[in-house]
Amino acid sequence: MKKLFALFLLSLAIPVSAYSQVAEAGKYLDSIKHELTIQWPKNRMINLVFHGHSVPAGYGDRHEVNTLQSYPNLVLKSLKEKYPYAVINVIVTAIGGENSIKGQTRFESDVLVHKPDVLFIDYALNDRFSDLTKVKEAWEKMIRAALDKHIKVILLTPSPDQRIEINDAANPLEPYIAMIKSLANEHQVGLADPNAKFKEVARQGKLKEVMASVNHPNEAGHMLIVKELLPYF
Repeated sequence: MKKLFALFLLSLAIPVSAYSQVAEAGKYLDSIKHELTIQWPKNRMINLVFHGHSVPAGYGDRHEVNTLQSYPNLVLKSLKEKYPYAVINVIVTAIGGENSIKGQTRFESDVLVHKPDVLFIDYALNDRFSDLTKVKEAWEKMIRAALDKHIKVILLTPSPDQRIEINDAANPLEPYIAMIKSLANEHQVGLADPNAKFKEVARQGKLKEVMASVNHPNEAGHMLIVKELLPYF
């Protein structure tokens, strides 16, 4: 039946890839979730790698790095409450000020070397200053390299920069958000959309309440991101 459907699409000159979709949050990490329930001595380390810029690194105000209030470590805290027998390593390969073009150049040496079970990519906030075509190429190279090694991938839309009107459809982040969603769909990987949640907060006039600085969330802001990642677990 699937073969006949594919032939039907070809007859319409519609690429089969057009019918790809974002990975289903509740099922995408089923194998990882099973591993997280296994007790010693049969369990193993589960490596969660967070690759990106200053936000996953935990930068706050005045160049302070609030590691324990950043979303990678808040995810770890939540997961340990749910999976008390699991050995979970959170590895943050994020560098403040970096974009995906630079991040891709060190992907093999700094990311794949950790043998991630799940990889999170968060670069769009800084990517908006770079050519969209080159940015997409960088994201795609990282996604493909991870998938080639059977690593589960979850892409993140950006947290806010208060110098940008986040609810303006013409704001400079929107093309990059669309690119991330397109890549998640094309490669059938995970997608977390905290940007949508920050937009809701902004519409309520409460954006400052979740920000530590002009472009870095505080712990409450990081928790908004966490809530978009936890459905995968």
